[in-house]
Amino acid sequence: MIKKILLALLGILILGTVSLTVYWNLPIEITRHSDIEYGNKLVLNLENYQKKHKNLPRYDDWNTLHQLGFKQHDLGLSPDYAADSTGSYELVYIDGFDGPYLIYNSREKKWSIDFPKIIKKGQ
Repeated sequence: MIKKILLALLGILILGTVSLTVYWNLPIEITRHSDIEYGNKLVLNLENYQKKHKNLPRYDDWNTLHQLGFKQHDLGLSPDYAADSTGSYELVYIDGFDGPYLIYNSREKKWSIDFPKIIKKGQ
């Protein structure tokens, strides 16, 4: 009886370890699908805004960012948005204090797990 219980616990432990290892090695397009899908809508809206107005909205222009689809939370926007003077921008999903984070960089035109490269002015 004890042998069966130990084998069952060992099996559960091995299955859990294998499951976590597989999950950690899945591409971000699978593990963060909903964040990327929402972020892609924001990217499209930002690109259209940039074409129409010849510049990007400021990171503190809450009304414009809200109209573009950003959601405001207690700590700021979700995802975080930063733009520089060259017309490049980043969307950053800040999940904790330490990175790396899920980021879309307009120069690279792709989502990645990285640290922000564009710093907001005034911070």
